[in-house]
Amino acid sequence: MGIGLMNGLWRPRVLGAWRIPSQGPVILAGNHAHNIDGPMLIGTSPRPLHFLVKKEAFVGPLDPFLRAIGQVEVDRSGADRTAITAALRVLSDGGMLGIFPEGSRGVGDFAQLRAGLAYFAVRSGAPVVPVAVLGSARKGRLVGALPPLGARIDVVYGEPFEAAAPGGRRTRSALDAATARLQERLTAHLAEARRATGR
Repeated sequence: MGIGLMNGLWRPRVLGAWRIPSQGPVILAGNHAHNIDGPMLIGTSPRPLHFLVKKEAFVGPLDPFLRAIGQVEVDRSGADRTAITAALRVLSDGGMLGIFPEGSRGVGDFAQLRAGLAYFAVRSGAPVVPVAVLGSARKGRLVGALPPLGARIDVVYGEPFEAAAPGGRRTRSALDAATARLQERLTAHLAEARRATGR
């Protein structure tokens, strides 16, 4: 249903989806430049994808829909332990967890990463697959404006990698090192995705 909706509105081009492990826990780390990035990834993913979604989105008819497709509600005002437990359960059950490591919508260049991605990667040991969504936010348009109907949007997956250092320590220094490693790999993937797509 998701891919049908995305294809009905835009022209998603998915590159490198074969890089996503076919089974076992995976963390999908994506850039975030527009509100449609999450739906685009959920709709085109080859595996069920459970995103951490801000609680403000769980309103009206969207509330039961988001819960039915397995999205995880998170309160961004503080450390939401219920959301953290639910996200770790997705990974312990062998599922795929989606995270926008910048925390909220912005330029989408991975310039500022919050610690959440490193925490889940170090705590779970799950491989991280970088993904770049390109073409959802367009220059010269209002931030909230949707891409023109029929516009091409590229979804580019990178190689999975381990963010945690060998040994599995969960200290503050280990999380800081994982965050630095994540930022380096995600930024490099975004640059490669832009070269590959001409974006």
